[in-house]
Amino acid sequence: MDTVPGLLSRDRRESTPAVSFPAIDREMSYHDFITTAYKSGNVLRYLGVGSGATVAIEPELRPEPLLAFFGAAQLGAVATFETDRKHRRVLLTNVEHEATVTVEPGTRLAVYGGPPTKPATTHWEKEVWSENPGFPPSTVTPETPVLLAGETTYTHADLMEMAQQTVSVLSLSAGERLGIHPALSKPETIGRGLIGALSVGATAVFTDEPIADAYLVDETNGTVDIETDRVYTITE
Repeated sequence: MDTVPGLLSRDRRESTPAVSFPAIDREMSYHDFITTAYKSGNVLRYLGVGSGATVAIEPELRPEPLLAFFGAAQLGAVATFETDRKHRRVLLTNVEHEATVTVEPGTRLAVYGGPPTKPATTHWEKEVWSENPGFPPSTVTPETPVLLAGETTYTHADLMEMAQQTVSVLSLSAGERLGIHPALSKPETIGRGLIGALSVGATAVFTDEPIADAYLVDETNGTVDIETDRVYTITE
């Protein structure tokens, strides 16, 4: 696997957990996560997202933002977890923010967490639920940009390299649980954390509780009380 969509092959759709959010009591199997990532990509394409477009995503710890990232990656688009970015093709945020976000001309607003109040706003869960559970083969390459954080653009190859570093440092393997502490807006959370776990069939657990086999932390939460010495500490 040398690109993010490579993690979404049909033969990886199994019943084992892919992502877990204990704080909101939500978990998705590899089967459901991959299938819903296909659907998310189809919704973004319907909203006008294509190669090189920017998708701004609320950095909230729940499945919808992660699935939107994978949806954008399949289309060759660039995702950012900084919602105030300009020149966005789509802005995905919690419905609680629908009334307060500013959307410039040419940007489509989509919300999750409940139905929108404005007719022009896309109800994310409703559209994803009704979409085709398949996706054509992705044409992205390792050099295709996929994530924008601050002034840095990361390619698929950059994120896959981050993932491999996590697997190597923590000796991470299938069936294990990787506790992820850094904020979703940090590129390491996606590359070293989420993609690192998914690349080997482990579970990405977004939690501060000591309930995983290995942990990705940064310097701001490196003192969290955990029950394992398998810790990968990232720095700014």
